[in-house]
Amino acid sequence: MALIDSFLQRLVKRGTLTLTDHLGNQKTFGVPDIGFADVAIRFADSGVASYIVRHPRLGAAETFMDGRLIVEKGDIFDLITLIRSNSPWERGGKLSIKNPVRRAFSKTQSRLSRLNWEGRSKRNVAHHYDLGNALYELFLDEDMQYSCAYFTDPANSLEQAQEDKKAHIAAKLHLKPGQRVLDIGCGWGGMALYLNRHFDVDVLGITLSEEQLKTARDRATTAGVSDRVKFELIDYRNLEGQFDRIVSVGMFEHVGPPHYREFFRQCRNLMTDDGVMLLHTIGRFGGPGTTDAFTRKYIFPGGYIPALSEVIAASEKNRLIATDVETLRLHYALTIHHWYRRTTENREKIVALYDERFFRMWQFYLAGAISTFEYGGMGNYQIQYAKRRDTLSITRDYIAKDEQRVARKI
Repeated sequence: MALIDSFLQRLVKRGTLTLTDHLGNQKTFGVPDIGFADVAIRFADSGVASYIVRHPRLGAAETFMDGRLIVEKGDIFDLITLIRSNSPWERGGKLSIKNPVRRAFSKTQSRLSRLNWEGRSKRNVAHHYDLGNALYELFLDEDMQYSCAYFTDPANSLEQAQEDKKAHIAAKLHLKPGQRVLDIGCGWGGMALYLNRHFDVDVLGITLSEEQLKTARDRATTAGVSDRVKFELIDYRNLEGQFDRIVSVGMFEHVGPPHYREFFRQCRNLMTDDGVMLLHTIGRFGGPGTTDAFTRKYIFPGGYIPALSEVIAASEKNRLIATDVETLRLHYALTIHHWYRRTTENREKIVALYDERFFRMWQFYLAGAISTFEYGGMGNYQIQYAKRRDTLSITRDYIAKDEQRVARKI
């Protein structure tokens, strides 16, 4: 039996995967099953099979990107979902590197990639976020929110869900007019402008992306609030001052475990005595892990998704009290479904901006992300922190009340 046959037999038990090799020989793996996809793929040359078997976490991605693995029935989302759904995280199934030498090498590479000193952090951010706003405008919502939305109803539009996300986060910040807010990793400025507009607060947004900085500043100027909503190109480690509130959405994934304690120490020093912080990050359901090779190489160099235990362990050492913790289990899957659909619909425009290989890479990235949040061990955490135990109400009723009040204003 060929190694690829053994490999696919282990991966596909329910649903079917039909493989046509480069000579035209066909073989089907799995059995038809309601709720599981039927997918057909073709290998364009003799080297595809061995490359996938030897590099299980990178081979399928690269051969797909290069046009050597061709999906003939369904699309790449269907292929990834078929494999992931056969081994959901809750059941303990996962892909692993069998060779101990390569497994150790992969772990070492992953750990080294997490060393995000200042210069490296800026280069890593530029790799992903400075691709050009034209790409992100094609698949994000109108406010350019590039993080997990909040679906009060799974049928809601992406725009509505992102508005609800901002309201949900703002409510946990428990804002008061005139307060000074720091937005660490401000993106294109949407959250900062939202907080100023609805809560009459002053906001400083910081980023390491020059593309994002320009857009955020232009948006503040257009809104006529550049005197109250400011944006700076600065590393969080170099910031000084005092802030009543700190918010960070989708940035902590780029900090890296070696720098977690430094991050929370800086946040605590920047907070006033009655300060509140809201951290929104992708997180692992299980314990600490490693960043997969595809993400590390092509998407987020230096990125790492933390386990909740890693976040709390680092913050508690800096005497920050975790006053509220919420796990968003399926919201990011719902969000990325919208991104994937919009990306696929804009294929010609993306190919014109970059090339066909880039489009396939981006499609693989989003498809893989959906399956990770639907079947893998990833979700989102929102962790609220305070320096003092009496800063916030002893019940969390105020969160829902503030959220509803903001929703009525929209």
